[in-house]
Amino acid sequence: MKPMGQVPADLTGEDGELLIAGRRVTDIVEQAGSTPLFVYDLGIVRRRFDALRAAMPPALSLHYAMKANPYPPLLAAMTGIVDGIDVASVGEMRLALSAGAVAGHMSFAGPGKRDEEIEAAIGAGVTLNCESEGEAERAFAIGDRIGAPPRLAVRVNPDFELKGSGMRMGGRPTAFGIDAARVPALVRRIADRGAQWRGFHIYSGSQALDPEALIETQAATVALAARLAEEAGMPPPHVNLGGGFGIPYFPNEVPLDIGRIGAALAETLELRPAALANTDFAIELGRWLVGECGVYLARVIDRKQSHGETFLVTDGGLHHQLAASGNFGTVVRRNYPLAVATRFGAEVEESATVVGCLCTPLDVLGNQTGLPRADVGDIIAVFMAGAYGASASPSGFLGHGPAREILLGN
Repeated sequence: MKPMGQVPADLTGEDGELLIAGRRVTDIVEQAGSTPLFVYDLGIVRRRFDALRAAMPPALSLHYAMKANPYPPLLAAMTGIVDGIDVASVGEMRLALSAGAVAGHMSFAGPGKRDEEIEAAIGAGVTLNCESEGEAERAFAIGDRIGAPPRLAVRVNPDFELKGSGMRMGGRPTAFGIDAARVPALVRRIADRGAQWRGFHIYSGSQALDPEALIETQAATVALAARLAEEAGMPPPHVNLGGGFGIPYFPNEVPLDIGRIGAALAETLELRPAALANTDFAIELGRWLVGECGVYLARVIDRKQSHGETFLVTDGGLHHQLAASGNFGTVVRRNYPLAVATRFGAEVEESATVVGCLCTPLDVLGNQTGLPRADVGDIIAVFMAGAYGASASPSGFLGHGPAREILLGN
């Protein structure tokens, strides 16, 4: 049997059945109509945000990076919880605005913004995080044409990376942001063109579980912002320090000590250089806020043996939960935590490989995992499914269609 990660502590069972937001999975599936199904517990999100708010410096703004999960009911709830929303397309921007987000508290990052996206953001009053000098020039021209000065921040490609991060975004040649050495000239150009100068966006990595690496990176980010402000001769109104907070998917991974991170950041901001004396700071988190709130439910539709190995074939698969299959950038495939939701808490009886319904050997949700016996009709729960699940998976692959989604709790 191969190991898997731990089930989130917020999720428990009763009488052999998994509870989500205090409700039995069979009742939830009946309400939704069928499986496959993503279930999100808003109560878990609220508790995580409250813990984060208590740990971080009081003046620090906390933003939601909605790429992690743009499900409209969840997004609408998030707009009333966080201080701002960070988007990565005009589609996300429109979803956020329709969910109640305030344009002045939104930023739009990502390379390759089309002219129509830039125009939509300028017209709405959303801050554009410029990824290149060329993008800034297009924003100037579009702003002139529609008679609205663009709100522009500069996304910086820093001279360092977030050590131990699952996806490194700085300290190397990249399509993201502008190399630090070229930033001061662009800041002056923004001011000369009469645009609204909004500051810096400095993002160096994601899915980090080492608090010391995050502390070191945040301190380096503040120092870099100060240096760039001094070289440009313009203090930034706002600095987005990025995010990068990881969650423990796999065996031997432990949750981040956000208290340590928050205390260190408070000290860093208290001692920040004079060039940043009047600057507001923010961090943007997606996965850390919503990753643990989601459970993906799929029903066993066949149980079979092949060369002595047991396979549980479900009606779900990687077309909904790509990350759990290991096909979302994982170098070595490891098992997400999963369980037989209709025999929750029962003793391990066998090693079984949980697969989806797709006609590809890549469609594996759990490889040789230790489970209680599951039969046709039982429900498999894949945990840590609140981030980069439904919207980050190829739901059109082989024509099976998307999974249902439902938000529970308050």
